[in-house]
Amino acid sequence: MNKSVFFKILKLTLPIFFGYISIGIPFGLMVTNAGYAWYIALLMSLVMYTGTGQYIAIGMFAAGANLASIMVIQALVGIRHIFYGLSLITKFKDTGRWKPFLIFALTDETYAVLCSVDVPKGMKPGPFYGTIAALDYFYWNLGATIGAVAGSLIKISLDGVDFALTALFAVILVEQVSSSKDFVPPTIGIAAAVLAAFLERQGIFPQGNMLLLALAFGIAALVLAKQHRLRREN
Repeated sequence: MNKSVFFKILKLTLPIFFGYISIGIPFGLMVTNAGYAWYIALLMSLVMYTGTGQYIAIGMFAAGANLASIMVIQALVGIRHIFYGLSLITKFKDTGRWKPFLIFALTDETYAVLCSVDVPKGMKPGPFYGTIAALDYFYWNLGATIGAVAGSLIKISLDGVDFALTALFAVILVEQVSSSKDFVPPTIGIAAAVLAAFLERQGIFPQGNMLLLALAFGIAALVLAKQHRLRREN
């Protein structure tokens, strides 16, 4: 890979660098604030590498949730990656030995970048896509480690810190809607969340299941919307 291509990749991933540092540091702080050693944040980031999943996991660990509940929540939260992978089958076709890492490192932000770029002429897709994913992976681990080390050395207030990930997703949502002009998915997501919150508050479903309800409603509505669109196109 020549320098010009590498610096092009750096430029492409620069927004993700700032995003991952800004939400990775709070995650590291949350880990140490929950009473865990700083290296747990790095270990989780290296092995799990899922911002949403890691935030949820550390909260559930701290609350004493059982392993089965954690596994179910993680599976439901990460189910969207199935569709990410299906849409990238063609792009990953000739990535060779990079493919396993690309599958592992497929986050929301990396997916957004991979979908918006093409491999430069004369370069193989594996190293190009792999470098994008590897840099993003490094950014996240760097942010989490900085936060965890800082949290173990300095007493820091975490008021409002847990909103960092929500803020990043809000920014990504605005960017994707503005580029695609498709308001159906975000509308379904908002409606599903509101419905789940209402049903839980009314006592129709047990407390603590709002996320599961919202995901179930959202996935069902998206499937129905997709089928309706396909019938109209045919």
